[in-house]
Amino acid sequence: MNLGKIRQILRAEVIVGSPLDREIEVCCACDLMSEVLSCVPTGSSCLLLTNLAHSQTIRTAEIAEIPVICFVRGRKPESQNIESAKKNGLVLLSTYFSLYEASGRLYKEGMPGCSGSRVS
Repeated sequence: MNLGKIRQILRAEVIVGSPLDREIEVCCACDLMSEVLSCVPTGSSCLLLTNLAHSQTIRTAEIAEIPVICFVRGRKPESQNIESAKKNGLVLLSTYFSLYEASGRLYKEGMPGCSGSRVS
């Protein structure tokens, strides 16, 4: 799904990053960063939906090669974390929807979750 479409579906604000014309393959909605590291397929173009707007989230995205993070409930990271994301080429978004609502909106529009990539 196109990131621009995702932004529209979530009514999300762009905090930092571009371009918005990239394709996103899967979505991971999670607040446990260890779970993100274990379930996101390495090298996939994944969107991370999370409540956690701190440095560990940015670092997890870097390690797991996740190009886009969308913070829910209007959360935004502190300026040093925004700078770190910018330096590493991450796109950061913020939506006022809850994690549940944001996930449901994307699922309804056909965005697959990351669990499908691990099911055999």
